[in-house]
Amino acid sequence: MPTPKASAVFVECLEAEGVRYVFGIPGEETLDLSEAIADSSVTFVPVRHEQGGAYMADVYGRLTGRAGVCLGTLGPGATNLVTAVADAFLDRAPLVALTGQGDLERMHKESHQYIDVMSMMRPITKWNAQLTDPAIIPEVVRKAFKLAESEKPGATHIELPEDVMAQPLDAQPLPRMEVARPEPNARDILRAADMIKSATNPVILAGNGVIRSHATQALRDFAKTTNLGVASSFMAKGVVDYESDEWLGSVGLQAGDYSLAGFDDADLVIAVGYDLVEHSPKHWNPGGDKRIIVIDTTPAEIDSHYMHEIELIGDIYHILNILTEECRTSDFGGGDRRLHELVMNRLESAKNDDTFPAQPPRALWEIRQAMGRDDILISDVGLHKLWIGRMFPANEPNTVLIANGLAGMGFALPAAIAAKLVHPDRTVITVNGDGGFMMNCQELETAVRLKTPIVNIIWENQQFGSIVWKQDNKFGRHFGVDFTNPDFVMLAESFGMPAWRATSNDDFRDRLRHAVTLDVPSLIVLPIDYSLDVRISEELGEGLVAT
Repeated sequence: MPTPKASAVFVECLEAEGVRYVFGIPGEETLDLSEAIADSSVTFVPVRHEQGGAYMADVYGRLTGRAGVCLGTLGPGATNLVTAVADAFLDRAPLVALTGQGDLERMHKESHQYIDVMSMMRPITKWNAQLTDPAIIPEVVRKAFKLAESEKPGATHIELPEDVMAQPLDAQPLPRMEVARPEPNARDILRAADMIKSATNPVILAGNGVIRSHATQALRDFAKTTNLGVASSFMAKGVVDYESDEWLGSVGLQAGDYSLAGFDDADLVIAVGYDLVEHSPKHWNPGGDKRIIVIDTTPAEIDSHYMHEIELIGDIYHILNILTEECRTSDFGGGDRRLHELVMNRLESAKNDDTFPAQPPRALWEIRQAMGRDDILISDVGLHKLWIGRMFPANEPNTVLIANGLAGMGFALPAAIAAKLVHPDRTVITVNGDGGFMMNCQELETAVRLKTPIVNIIWENQQFGSIVWKQDNKFGRHFGVDFTNPDFVMLAESFGMPAWRATSNDDFRDRLRHAVTLDVPSLIVLPIDYSLDVRISEELGEGLVAT
């Protein structure tokens, strides 16, 4: 038999990593790779823009813990990946980006479509490599996936020169190996337990790391056993069921969040899986004087407002289980639930609000009623994201997905396609602003082609709403934020999907409950009224933390 091409061995390495999908757009420089994928167990998913493909890989990685893979060719294909690769980098989603490149022999000079992609990707990836020799393919692929999936996960990148991928190669993939995690020493765990037991008003701040580490149940057991209150970042919604007595609410929108969740009075903050990129510790520890225990998978970032007394680094699930046993006799009374009660009372009262265009709390109340506890809501970026982060209740982890670290618009639609591929048995709903939706609306065709029955809701107000709100608050006027829209219903129908424009809140309710029963993608346009301030209460303070 002839020796296989390097491109075929590369795809065998992807198969060895358990890759099911590659999301992207093929190019001339990746022809050999595409041919090899066609003869493999990997499904290539053509998308309509490389950014959409990278967002799909991002969310595939978030939901599975295994790196999602996206593909672009050289030049513009690579540059189109950048925003979503950066999103995965900051939101700790395992992703491997593949880009084509011209032949090695022309990289030293000016050349058609050639740019230094390696340098461009360096600030937004954990690691990247160029395949300068086919013999290094097994090592490079294994390293890219290992680093992408290791805590804290993120994006890696491999550049594939066309001439290298066409060369013959006789090699085998390297086997996957479990990544060993360190364990804190017993003395530090006992010191942490003593600090917790001797505290008067401790509070838990949970971040996205709890979900990534599959430590949700351990956190719930720890909180219930000790009767400790848990507040979370937006990305950690669902780490504690919002109906649980231990749930204090999602913090990070306004400065007053932390006060109403008990942080002002807390003499100890137990930060579990908390990423500073989610929101800065200066908002909950403005004086830099709180006692802090850090429980995480990697050492904490240096920040003058985040100086811990004890740092427990390792498997979060294991650490929490030990602390649960050590603190079993403690009872801290459940914490300060004022934030949770204020927000939930406002959401509950909205069910009788007949104002139309709809106000955000009524829209969110209807969406929550149409969803089961394991169904998935995906928020795009805009003023609606702040409402969802503030108010939308979650029962389980990874059921409210938000682009937070980079906060790039256009996230929700491609993210929903990936979520439906991972969880075909769950309802998947997106909430988009009309500004953000237009940034990746071409992926409606991908959703129809893949037959992923997602429900896309567009909150329409013909403005960049979050900027309007901020300009009005800062300057007393707004400018440069108004636009017109296409007829979204006709647009969706032109892609071959059912679509409706809601004419009342009751009509929206009925359309939504019908849409979630369909086996095809659908779209609902909901005229929205943002006149209700997202801050919802003076108690929460004027200062806005989230963006």
